Amino acid sequence: MQFNSRRSTVYSPRGIVSSSQPLANEAGVKILRAGGNCVDACVAVAAVLCLVEPMSTGIGGDAFGLFYDAKTGKVSGMNATGLSAAALSIDWLRKYHPDHILSTMRLQEDSVFAVQVPGMVAGWCDAVERWGSGKVSLAEILAPAIDLAENGFVISQVCADMWLEEESRLQRLNKHDEDLRIFLPNENFTAPHKGQLLTNTLFAATLRRIAHQGKRGFYEGPVAEAIVRELRSRDHVMTTADLAAHETLFVEPICVNVLGHKIWEIPPNGSGIIALLALGYISQLDKDGVINLRAMQHNSAEYLHVVIECLKLAFKDSDEHVHDYEHYRRATGVDLAGQLKNLLHPSFFKQRTAQFSKDSVLDNRTIKHGVPDPAMRSDTVYFTVTDSDGNAFSFINSIYSHFGSAIVVPGHGFILQNRGENFSLNPESKNCLAGSKRTYHTIIPSMITTPAGSRDELYASFGIMGGFNQPQAHVQVYLNMVLFGMDPQQALDAPRFCMTPHEDYKHTDLGLGSNGPVSAHVTTVNIEEGVPEENISQLRKLGHDIIVLRDEKRTLCGRGQVIRREQSAGKLVYAGGSDPRGDGASVPFY
Repeated sequence: MQFNSRRSTVYSPRGIVSSSQPLANEAGVKILRAGGNCVDACVAVAAVLCLVEPMSTGIGGDAFGLFYDAKTGKVSGMNATGLSAAALSIDWLRKYHPDHILSTMRLQEDSVFAVQVPGMVAGWCDAVERWGSGKVSLAEILAPAIDLAENGFVISQVCADMWLEEESRLQRLNKHDEDLRIFLPNENFTAPHKGQLLTNTLFAATLRRIAHQGKRGFYEGPVAEAIVRELRSRDHVMTTADLAAHETLFVEPICVNVLGHKIWEIPPNGSGIIALLALGYISQLDKDGVINLRAMQHNSAEYLHVVIECLKLAFKDSDEHVHDYEHYRRATGVDLAGQLKNLLHPSFFKQRTAQFSKDSVLDNRTIKHGVPDPAMRSDTVYFTVTDSDGNAFSFINSIYSHFGSAIVVPGHGFILQNRGENFSLNPESKNCLAGSKRTYHTIIPSMITTPAGSRDELYASFGIMGGFNQPQAHVQVYLNMVLFGMDPQQALDAPRFCMTPHEDYKHTDLGLGSNGPVSAHVTTVNIEEGVPEENISQLRKLGHDIIVLRDEKRTLCGRGQVIRREQSAGKLVYAGGSDPRGDGASVPFY
């Protein structure tokens, strides 16, 4: 059954900007018109999104990016995530703030110690320096966001709804002063409504400082000092030295080849490997004759069961294999990063898929993570831009929860992330909290290429935001296009599922890995309306715990963007799709 979308696929021979906010799209198109490339345009989009969708992203957060270079046919990666404070540890928390430690060995909700060094601003600056066109300055790239912050922008519908949901949290965690008034501008410090005009002159001034001073304007001086002062007032141990030491990592992306295309992800501490493992398991089941993938009907019970079970296995593997590999190397002397290829090898896929059954559901209590060899035992915004040179940038920025930590940085117009909530407080976990460490990250940009001799040709740049939904949606949207032949808009429109830990079993979390869909004894499969009831009944008979999502609850399945490279009369054409679950669109550049 095809989802009835309000949207059609957008086409352009020169480039497309696709994001969750029309104002951000306009900023990206402006930069393309000024001679910038897809990377320059993405940073302009990001800056505007930090202003107009602050519950999803902000300069107090982190970023990842994948860049496709049309000249070389190569995909490169950027990890712009920040470290925990150097002085922070589980032992320190136990001694001074035991009340912040839950029985499930996680940080309590709204703990200030979930705040880490923000990596986003450095990521913007470093991406533009390494991959930008060189034809537009950082000041020009940030100008659209600065102009909107100073002169006003209007709140959209989905944004207003998300804002209202966090009103009481913002009130509870901040002083009722003019800094909070930026985010709760109405009487008695209440949220803005759809169609309301807002400004944020403090944010404009902060962006101006970054535009003129680059990274130093954020990680040193008044902004850094204000971040530390606010956190210290809440007993955090963050220092200005923690901020000054931050560096962006440029990384080699990881990929698997499924159905004749490669899907690329950022390596851990990003969780994109979950999507690659799940697709590898699905492909292995097909190769072994356990399933006939090409004969399956889209969103049939048989198809959904296979994808759900393979994702459950992949999430269980993430408990062991998604963490900060560099921190682990420094702490133990063991370098695991080079062995990621063993996780993405058919022999490992075959080992893991031996647990799959067509007739029953995997039991979270008994399935364990896989180990390919003995040496291994030891809310968010996504957007993408393509340009007339054939390049693409897949970019994701986040402050984690809606409004992140909800802690406003006084005098500077932005809020800090709470990404550290993804740490485990179980010392047996490789993802356990420690000083100067990157946590397990849910945000993952993706890219698809087609092997063409010695190079790879761009097939699509895509991503879907939304916490632990992201690798699940990557798998579904990838198969929608590559297996079922959907165009970008159809691939996003189609009903999706999103697995979560069952609400009644969250107390069974053992604190390993992160608190994703298999962290509890039972997993709930949330499926959007549009999947036939007969298929849902069959899944329930197999043992799946199903909830059907309707209306606004469908936002659990995220908001995605896709730009696919196509050909028309032998010439380059881009096809763009934007998720109907959000406010945005794909906008052509002509």
